[in-house]
Amino acid sequence: MKSQLSLPFMSAPDYAPEDFCAAPSNALAREWLARPEGWTNGRLILWGATGCGKTHLLRIWAAGQNALVLNGAQLQGPVMAPEGPLAIDDADATPEPRALLHVLNAAAEAGRKVLLTARHPPSRQALKLADLASRLRASLAVEIGAPEDDLLELLLSRLASERQLNLSPSVRKFLLRRLPRTAGALREAVARLDRAAFERGARISRLMAAGLLEDIFSPGTAAPDMLPNRHLTAGDGLL
Repeated sequence: MKSQLSLPFMSAPDYAPEDFCAAPSNALAREWLARPEGWTNGRLILWGATGCGKTHLLRIWAAGQNALVLNGAQLQGPVMAPEGPLAIDDADATPEPRALLHVLNAAAEAGRKVLLTARHPPSRQALKLADLASRLRASLAVEIGAPEDDLLELLLSRLASERQLNLSPSVRKFLLRRLPRTAGALREAVARLDRAAFERGARISRLMAAGLLEDIFSPGTAAPDMLPNRHLTAGDGLL
């Protein structure tokens, strides 16, 4: 009987409402998404660190409102007036600020709601186009805060499950204790561990994780106790 070949499992982002991790850190954002009538000048900007859930919330809102979704990083050239609500992800990554200004003006003239995401609030963005800076600063901006412990644990579990990656409780605790407290860091860590598990055909241990993720561990976190020059077993407590 031939052995089966293990293939790396990659899943597309799932933006289903039931898969969003609701937490106090994103409660204010969720509240304002449910109250578009209160958005200043019909615009809401959700801002926060990479991986905090901005895109997921934008996609949920867009699906519920049948809104047109645009990628800010690809926004350029003339933009037609939207026929309905508009959602612009990574609005601060647009290569043509004037294109973003035009689409915001078109939406305002048509009376359309606009939801945007960005890494920073308008007051902290390097906006060289004065009219665009004025439009964005005259919008409601809501921060998605740093994730709580429970949210990080849930996110780590979901990320590992999506890739069918088996992480022991000890490894999970190790990762949560030493990685930066951001969803982006967890995603990067799980992606690296998944590749390593596939390439090496080995179970992920704390020792392996330490070697693979040392460059993204939070500054000042101690490395795990290493037991040099001998075979490690589950009894060593590093699995």
